[in-house]
Amino acid sequence: MTVGEAFEELTRLVARLRGPGGCPWDREQTHASIKAYVIEEAHEVAEAIERGDAEELKRELGDLLLQVVFHAQMASEAGTFDIVGVLQAICEKLRRRHPHVFGDVRVQDSREVLRNWSRIKALEREGSEDRSALAGLPRSMPALLRAHRLGEKAAHVGFDWRRPEEVMEKIGEEMRELAAAARSGDPTAVESKLGDLLFAAANFARLCGLNAEDALARAADRFAERFRKMEAWFRDRGKDIRSASLAEQEAVWQEIKNARA
Repeated sequence: MTVGEAFEELTRLVARLRGPGGCPWDREQTHASIKAYVIEEAHEVAEAIERGDAEELKRELGDLLLQVVFHAQMASEAGTFDIVGVLQAICEKLRRRHPHVFGDVRVQDSREVLRNWSRIKALEREGSEDRSALAGLPRSMPALLRAHRLGEKAAHVGFDWRRPEEVMEKIGEEMRELAAAARSGDPTAVESKLGDLLFAAANFARLCGLNAEDALARAADRFAERFRKMEAWFRDRGKDIRSASLAEQEAVWQEIKNARA
């Protein structure tokens, strides 16, 4: 089966599900009712990548693709656009944003590609309501990931730290300001300064070639694994972790942590 044949089969299946005599649940859905599934499936794709599981990734990519086709089918029924329009739009965008591949523009490295990409996007925004270099990042994104992407977009126009060490200095400054806000007892000030600290940390990760969202996710995984082992340690000795003192819990925690070091 060719790529075209496989894609056409998917679009026909979705149209059948939405058509007369199709699935009652599928026929009832709207863009709004299933928008959460797009986000859910994208997260499942990311998790499959994290696990390095090719078979799972194949399945999850299919689930994500289904969301695209499903939304396009509903739009086609409403007469607003169809899957062909979706495909044409992304193909046009790829050609437009890669003049070094599909045109006569010459670039020396990937950094120059990103600078050109930023300039092209700025031209595309001409006449739009939001013409900022930061446009296109939804506030619904995970906050650390959004901070990372905001830093990237600002960097594309030259507004960035030069070295991670400079961001470390900023982190130290934000920590001192957070401590002062905590002493003041003003929760609004604490929230503001904590946000500044986290934003700086996200940009430190970016300049180190890392992603703060991934770093925090892995830290949360480590915490959960160690905490469960601590619960098991007390349970195996006939004790309830709730009745243990903080000092006892901390001693077991350090034992578990050091065992993995």
